[in-house]
Amino acid sequence: MHFSYWEYKQWFQHVDYTVVGSGIVGLSTALAIKEAQPSASILILEKGNLPEGASTKNAGFACFGSVSELLMDLDTHSEEELIELVKRRYNGINALRAMFGDDAIGFKQLGGHEVFLKKDKDLFERCKDRIAYLNTLFHEVFVQEAFSLTPNKFGFSGIEDHYITHSLEGQLDTGKLMQALLKKAHESGIKIINGLKVLGFDAIENQVSVLLENFDFKTKKLLITNNGFAKQLTEQAVEPARAQVLITKPIKNLQIKGTFHLDAGYYYFRNIDNRILLGGGRNLDFEGESTTQLGNTEQIISTLKLLLHQTILPNTPFEVDYTWSGIMGVGPCKKPIIKELTKNVFCGVRLGGMGIAIGAAVGQDLANKVLRT
Repeated sequence: MHFSYWEYKQWFQHVDYTVVGSGIVGLSTALAIKEAQPSASILILEKGNLPEGASTKNAGFACFGSVSELLMDLDTHSEEELIELVKRRYNGINALRAMFGDDAIGFKQLGGHEVFLKKDKDLFERCKDRIAYLNTLFHEVFVQEAFSLTPNKFGFSGIEDHYITHSLEGQLDTGKLMQALLKKAHESGIKIINGLKVLGFDAIENQVSVLLENFDFKTKKLLITNNGFAKQLTEQAVEPARAQVLITKPIKNLQIKGTFHLDAGYYYFRNIDNRILLGGGRNLDFEGESTTQLGNTEQIISTLKLLLHQTILPNTPFEVDYTWSGIMGVGPCKKPIIKELTKNVFCGVRLGGMGIAIGAAVGQDLANKVLRT
């Protein structure tokens, strides 16, 4: 790679902060630092043509955790830890809404519903019995009884007669959100270069050498925010988790509205532009889906199509328009990793599939940590 004098001078000299990854966390971190230090030189490096991990590929759920998911989380988290996680998710969504406004990010608070297959009746009964407990546990977060039972009004087949609904859950347009973040970053004078993969780094005295293919440059501080790809640069407890998604062609008179969780959150679907978006199935092949390789598999896509046909749209003809995948960052617990790795090198990773909800908050927390050192 041979940069000209002008290219090197404009983009790679006198860099104060270099951020790896231009997703929600990376952009939010850079924006928070720029707000605190308007004169700082900030460079974001993105290996893809677009943010390649999950930020432009997620389902756009503004969610905080379904009942079954939260109850499972209590097996590995204390009540206090879980309250803090849910609070971070709720405040993170509200921060995005306050930053851009609902229209700019396509936010709609249509409610979120956990639906249960008839074969999972025991799980449904356990979750139903714990609604009051969870409403009390999270009252300080939502300041109302957020969970309630609602009837199956959308005509799904083979499920229990009631959903467990979270009245404050919403959905947004992932593309609009990322475009709003990118626009704000450009307007703030933050430089973003796509197509450059960071291969490693060397922290030397008061600077960090950032290693690219056939090229390196110096920065005062390096911030790693590439989430599902974090193990390529760090030794933190975060593993890649691929999520496969499909979306139908527009469906005339589609009545389904809201976000929906099925099978303890391993499947999820929503309405968008008169279409149904459906994702999940990672539990069919945990080992195979623990990968940083984008792509779809016949096993999971065929299962998603069958779920559409048998359960979600049993009486409605549909055609699949697009399929894709994204890479999440998960680990043994759902608390994000925000820490200094070595002198002048930091990370904000392991979003646990909740990047929409907590990405901006993790970015702000990472920026605060960096600015304090």
